[in-house]
Amino acid sequence: MSNPDSSPQATSSSTSPPSHAGHIHTPMCRSCGAPAAAPTPVPWSGDSPPPAYRPIRMPAINAPTNTAAIVLSPVPQPLPVPPAAPPFAFQAPAKRITSPDDITRFHASTHGRHFLGFIAALSASVQGRKLSDPLPSPPSPAVSALLDLISALSAFVASTPPFPHSSRYGNPAFRLWHEKLADSVNELITPITATAASPSLLAGAEVELAPYLLDSFGNGSRIDYGTGHETNFAAFLYCLARLGLITEDDYPAVVLRVFAAYLDLMRTLQDTYLLEPAGSHGVWGLDDYHFLPFVFGAAQLIDHKYMKPKSIHNPDILENFSKEYMYLACVMYVKKVKKGPFAEHSPMLDDISGVPHWKKVNSGLLKMYKAEVLEKVPIMQHFLFGSLIKWED
Repeated sequence: MSNPDSSPQATSSSTSPPSHAGHIHTPMCRSCGAPAAAPTPVPWSGDSPPPAYRPIRMPAINAPTNTAAIVLSPVPQPLPVPPAAPPFAFQAPAKRITSPDDITRFHASTHGRHFLGFIAALSASVQGRKLSDPLPSPPSPAVSALLDLISALSAFVASTPPFPHSSRYGNPAFRLWHEKLADSVNELITPITATAASPSLLAGAEVELAPYLLDSFGNGSRIDYGTGHETNFAAFLYCLARLGLITEDDYPAVVLRVFAAYLDLMRTLQDTYLLEPAGSHGVWGLDDYHFLPFVFGAAQLIDHKYMKPKSIHNPDILENFSKEYMYLACVMYVKKVKKGPFAEHSPMLDDISGVPHWKKVNSGLLKMYKAEVLEKVPIMQHFLFGSLIKWED
């Protein structure tokens, strides 16, 4: 007969081995005699420090620090491109930005404001449009010439195979591809300027346009590419707009045909020659190489009936619609080249997927492009100024 004063705790303690001074007491299982719980850990001492803590998501040195300022800044608005008037005085463009004060001066200038307004206007022109949608107007001769230029550069890739190369980045064959670009750059530009109403007025324009184009496809010496090179391609298009070679009616074609072809070529160059990301923000960037296709791609998806920002997490949507929307194509590329959980290797894109509407995504990315690209000295120190994009002292 059991003792009414006994308890499970008393029974357990009576069957456990007695504790000894200087030893940690570990409860034992009554059935098998094994420890019933993990022993209490020994406190850390000076002779035995804890191991170094490694968070799942390591902080990035390039993590945005001015998020609040970006959120509170005004959304860049479309602006018309001020036309350049003849007679033209074309000149080789040069670098002028070396400090934050120069950045401030550039954004306060006419061309600083209108260049950003040009990007916003290109974005606005493709709202609700798929890449395969018919254009609102037939491609102009200049747009067709731009597409021929990109096709010619794509052919250079086919004739310049990569060298056997064991490093992660920087196949030296890219230098040969870039040399081919440099050797033929004037010949590539001439068909574009020949579409002008009076081509003779644009004689010598290559001296100013060529440096922008040469810097649009990466650096041949460093074998790298980044948002600064992408911005130079946008500057090249801005110069063509200033010369009246492309007009606002061409903007949908410039984005959905020309820029889309440019993006396809750059992906080919990045994959073929293993271009190193120039100034990558690591996990805190949208993409190791690009920014503008996210801006234009978000504009394409504004007011889409079914796809929301969170749809980027649906593999079927990415598979079926990445050929129609640049934003989805970019996310799909990121997921292809980066390994591990999406929220860890691309926390910025993951955070953006929580925004309810594409219009808010688009406006936020326009503000971010200004703050994280056009206002960064390490990027803009390579921006070029000539007679078409003037530096104002």
